[in-house]
Amino acid sequence: MMESAHISLLIFVSFLLSAISAYSKTLDRDVKVLNDIKASLGWKVVYAWVGDDPCGEGDVAPWVGITCSPPDQGEYRVITELELFGVSIVGPFPTSVTNLLGLKKLDLHANKLTGPIPPEIGRLKNLETLNLRWNKLQDQIPPEIGELKKLRNLYLSFNNLKGPIPKELGNLVELRYLYLHENRLTGRVPQEIGSLPNLRHLDLSNNHLIGTLRELLRNEGCFPSLRYLYLNDNWLTGGIPSQLASIVNLEILYLSHNKLTGPVPEALAFLPRLAYLYLNDNMLSGRIPEAFYQHQTLKEMYIEGNNFSPGVKPVGVHRTMELSDTEFLF
Repeated sequence: MMESAHISLLIFVSFLLSAISAYSKTLDRDVKVLNDIKASLGWKVVYAWVGDDPCGEGDVAPWVGITCSPPDQGEYRVITELELFGVSIVGPFPTSVTNLLGLKKLDLHANKLTGPIPPEIGRLKNLETLNLRWNKLQDQIPPEIGELKKLRNLYLSFNNLKGPIPKELGNLVELRYLYLHENRLTGRVPQEIGSLPNLRHLDLSNNHLIGTLRELLRNEGCFPSLRYLYLNDNWLTGGIPSQLASIVNLEILYLSHNKLTGPVPEALAFLPRLAYLYLNDNMLSGRIPEAFYQHQTLKEMYIEGNNFSPGVKPVGVHRTMELSDTEFLF
């Protein structure tokens, strides 16, 4: 008798969960946000947004570019991912998106968004990926991005952003990938970025940044996880400090097209994973230490366009990097 009652209870619970799953609706707040977007001009993708529920109903699939929380995780479903890239979105950044408080991923790259990134972006506390690259965004990077403590990937490259890099980015302790290249950023690179414990890729190239590498490396133990460092095509001055060798995981170091002076420190030749070293088109002098030519993992070393002593030679087969070589950089 007891066993029969237990089985009946399990059947009832299973039925109840199925009912909840079948009738879980998208949170009204999130529906309103997407309908606001749907009513906006220039969002061609919304023509595929059919039905009343963005997360789908029954056999109706979720709206294109929308990912929702599982139907069995509550009475209401929330939008967790919004991916609308390369669909000719025009106009200012849609501030209403910042009301999607359950978002973990926001990807609007390769569109035609203009104007500033609104400070309200700091409301998306669950965001793990923010990808706005390849737009026409302007003005400064809002310091409120530093409030996104769960952020792992930040892609703002290929825009028209200007002004300083906010020191508040140093609060993003989960950050792995930071891409700010191909903008109009000015000022010094904030030391706070060096304290990010999980940062693996840092690309600040093709901006108008000033200062010295020594300033960036002032704090002991900085960049403990960094593998790729791109600072090329800026206005950096001063020498190459031997402290760079403390970034022991470094694989790519790109310092080309700056105003760096002085010798190349031999300590860099003992970075165990260094594979690509780009020093060309600076004002470096002296000789390249022999240890670089004996490095076991160094594949290419670009040194052209400097004031090195006669007879100094590069390492590896050199060529101009094609776009396909850098696509992985975002």
